[in-house]
Amino acid sequence: MPYTTAHVATARPSRYIKQLLSHMGKKIPAELAGDSRGTLTFAQGTCVFTPSRGHLDMIITAVDAEGLATVQDVVTSHLVRFATQEELKVEWTEPAAGDSMNIVHPVASDYVLTHCTPADDVLQELVVRTREATGDASGMQVSHDEGAFLTMLVRMVGARRAVEVGVFTGYSSICIARGLAEGGRLLACDVSDEWTTIAREYWERAGVADRIDLEIGPAIDTLRALPDEPSIDIAFIDADKVNYPAYYEEIVRRLRPGGLVVLDNVFLGARVFDPAFQEEHHIEMRRLNDLIARDERVESVMLPVRDGVTLARKR
Repeated sequence: MPYTTAHVATARPSRYIKQLLSHMGKKIPAELAGDSRGTLTFAQGTCVFTPSRGHLDMIITAVDAEGLATVQDVVTSHLVRFATQEELKVEWTEPAAGDSMNIVHPVASDYVLTHCTPADDVLQELVVRTREATGDASGMQVSHDEGAFLTMLVRMVGARRAVEVGVFTGYSSICIARGLAEGGRLLACDVSDEWTTIAREYWERAGVADRIDLEIGPAIDTLRALPDEPSIDIAFIDADKVNYPAYYEEIVRRLRPGGLVVLDNVFLGARVFDPAFQEEHHIEMRRLNDLIARDERVESVMLPVRDGVTLARKR
């Protein structure tokens, strides 16, 4: 149960953050950002402080419940001690695990789906076919709103050359291909003949099969075989998470200036927020998220769309 939050009513949030970081920063790493957001890094976990009008928000994450409780006690005691002109009420939420977090509330999800351009018959039928053919794995298919977002991004970039890593049953491929400029082509990479057989059928039905080149095999080999020149306009990565860093690197070096790489599932069902999750794909995704934020070759934004989507634009 490695995260907890507190919402503390106060007219002096920034002041308390500065006091906490100044005092505790003598013993542990402390960082104050230009927007007054503060971070304390303990051996047991991390506490982030965000000031807002009339309150102070705090988030603690730790590897285990014991570490969480330790950081919680230390932060609470210091904060209350600094409050000499008011009485602060610090109430932490019940400790919870990252995978219990509901990133997209069902009500919000339904509202979003019904307030974008509707999917046509082909895409709607592909959703049903995928559900029937793949069962629980159908969750790998992008939602309609994310598919519409991809089409719009491809059109805004004016893309003629696109790359997709991870095809599944072809929904996102259709969305990307439909947005391509005249004469554009999509290189689609996947390892499954089974799922891409469905994709091929629906590419034909959608009228985009002539724009898609499917490569079956390890995507990293396909990417490394591409010419080592900046010619890709847009790329979408939605495949095995452990290899995301490798896919990203091979694609970014081949993006043209102004080109865009879109990465899906960067939250991993909220598990990236939770340091208790330490499987290889959790570690690699956190590493990549940190790398992209520091990568001087791109300007990036991480969006809370579905399971997290990062956009990185080549400078």
